[in-house]
Parts: sequence; structure tokens; C-alpha cells
Amino acid sequence: MASSVNAESSLHAEIMAIGAAIEHGVRKNLKPGRVCTDCPVAIDILGASASCSNGKCKFLDTCSNDKDCAAGLYCFSCPLGFSGSRCIRSSVTDPFKLLNNSLPFNKYAYLTTHNSYAIDTEPSHTGFPRITFTNQEDSVTEQLNNGARGLMLDTYDFGDDVWLCHSFAGHCFEITAFRPAIDTMREIEAFLAAHPTEIVTLILEDYVQAPNGLTKVFNDSGLLNYWFPLSEMPQNGEDWPLVSDMVAKNHRLIVFTSMASKQDTEGIAYQWNFMVENQYGYGGMYSGMCSNRTESSPLDDTSKSLVFINYFPTIPDSWNACGQNSEELIDMLQTCYHKAGNRWANFVAVDYYKRSDGGGAFQATDMVNGKLLCGCDDIHTCQPNSTSRACTPMRTIQKKFFAHEK
Repeated sequence: MASSVNAESSLHAEIMAIGAAIEHGVRKNLKPGRVCTDCPVAIDILGASASCSNGKCKFLDTCSNDKDCAAGLYCFSCPLGFSGSRCIRSSVTDPFKLLNNSLPFNKYAYLTTHNSYAIDTEPSHTGFPRITFTNQEDSVTEQLNNGARGLMLDTYDFGDDVWLCHSFAGHCFEITAFRPAIDTMREIEAFLAAHPTEIVTLILEDYVQAPNGLTKVFNDSGLLNYWFPLSEMPQNGEDWPLVSDMVAKNHRLIVFTSMASKQDTEGIAYQWNFMVENQYGYGGMYSGMCSNRTESSPLDDTSKSLVFINYFPTIPDSWNACGQNSEELIDMLQTCYHKAGNRWANFVAVDYYKRSDGGGAFQATDMVNGKLLCGCDDIHTCQPNSTSRACTPMRTIQKKFFAHEK
């Protein structure tokens, strides 16, 4: 995402003001990710203004369109969190660029989009009107550009090909099909080619029965050039390779399948041999509760190195997503940390990933990376090159906070 120095400086200065307000107790009753609509002092410090425009509106300023907002923000209305429209975050911080990429892959957190392909504006490619749910608003390329590094895709046999489909009973139909899988895989390949230090993880809900059907899609799309080999995946809870080594070897695409047989037949890792995952849908949204989904071993099974946390309803709900992706999400991540044997999530999966009342899933991922990388409450408070609890106070963060490296 292109950004000017002035826009970046403006945003950083605004966040410094927010940090100072938090430190001085102005928002002492306000939990992370929430906007206090009845706190006039806090709103004044946040700089909410109706007069800004042309990229000068800061975090939580009122706005009329995306062009009003500074770099890394966009204009959005969340009635559950604030009145009118305000500039909120639109991208996650890249921990590899902000701090380092010298730790094992499982020592970082990655924003993940649920049903990444099920996009509101995706036209029908079957000649039939599509009658099924959608979960996202941006293209897969836009999701990746905004910092999503985990993509959840549903793969099906359809018309002698592999398609991405939001369907039922293990079958794809004309009214539930979104697009040929290879089209999305080519988007991912283009992103990896253009960003040689980034790693993308695919989590496939896999219904493909055609022999080597997925392998053909990965080969034809060019993604096999980035393949992380099954033979190098850790067993028995060991650490994954260092991110820097994965980048050096160009092993920058990790793929998991929900079909156990594919591990032997196509060399695609069976998801639950390598990670634990909480319950998805409504069953995974009860406050104070975090249990494993049926296919996963218990969350505190440390023989699996990766922790995958879902937080989205069974039926997609764009209206409530801005609240679900804010304080609720942060609370659930903290709950699941304890249930997973004091292990933070590596993957944070949500619907409508950009919707929030301020920082949203981006801030939640930054929080988890702070916890993982330095034991701090936010990645921006980690001191460079430190892996211990060496935290910088919010008001001294300056240009690190809300950096939008791409």
C-alpha cells in the first residue's frame, strides 16, 4: 500500500496521543479494540474531527469516504461501536519487517480470512445465480496486500475441474460455486512472486476426490515452486524452521488439507497432524469457553506446534462483524491462550476481516505477535532485537506504532 511520509507521520502522531491517553487513565474503563462514544475527553484526545479530508483524517476521525483517511486506514461505519463513519485500520503490521524474521514459523501470529474466496462481489461463473453465503468483501489479492497470511479455501470437484465452492453434502452445485480454484491460486502465486519475503498458508476444507486433482492445480498455477515440503514439517511439537530459512529456500507456501489420505497420496499435510484448532461457528463464540473442534486433538496437546483460533458465526453476519472482530475477538484469544496450555494463536481466523470499531482483527493480531515475540501487549511495544519482556511505553512508540510496511 502506497503511503506518503506525511500521512504516516500523521497517523503515528495520532496513535501516540491515544497511547498517552491510555497511560494517563483517560480511557481506563475502555478495553482494547473498543471506541468510547460517551467519553468526550477521550474522543477529543483521539482527534475526532469533521473537517479533515484528502488523506488527512486520522485514526477514529470522522470521514465521508476512504480518500479522507490517512495511509493504513479506511472509512467505515460501525453502529455497534460509534456513531457515523470513522477512519479505522485496514491492514495488519508485518512482524517480519517491523522486528525480525529470524524465529521459527510457529513463533508468529498470522491474520487469516475464513472462506477467503466467498467474496460479496464475485460474479457467477456458472451461468446460474449464486445462492449461498459470502464471508469477505475484498479480493484475495487485496486480502494478501492488507496483511492476511492465512487463507481458508473450500475445494471441490466440479465440472471435471477443481473449484472453490461454499456448498453442502460434499458436492458443489451451480448455485454454490464461486470460481475455478486455479484462478485464486494464480492470485496467490502472483503475490508470492511480488513479495519474496512473505509466507502464505492455505487451509483447505477439501472435498476433491479426483486423483492428484489438487496437485495439478498447484502445478498449473506455479505454486509448487514455493511449496514447503511435508518432509520438513516438525513432529511431536518441535519448532518449525526459521522464517528466514524458509524464505532463503523459497519454501513460502504451506498447505494443509482436511482429507487425511492426501498426506500419503499427494504429499499435502493433513491439518490436524500439525495443529490444534478450536470450534468454529456459534459453538466457538461462547464467552469464557474455548474447546477443540471434533477433528482436532485437545487444544493443550503440545505435540502439535501450531494453534489455530476461529472466531466467526456459523451464518456470516456482516452487520455484527465489526463488534465480533473487536473486543470480542481479543477476549476469545485470551481465553483460548489459557485453554491451549498458555500458547497464543498462530492463526487468527475471522469473517469480514476489515470490519471493526477501530483496530479490529489487525490489532488483535498485533497483540498476539507482541505476546509471542516479546511478551508485550502489542508488537509495536517490542524493543528491537529483543525476545524477552522488554516493552516500550505506548507514548514513546513514535514511528513504530501502526506502521504499514508492505
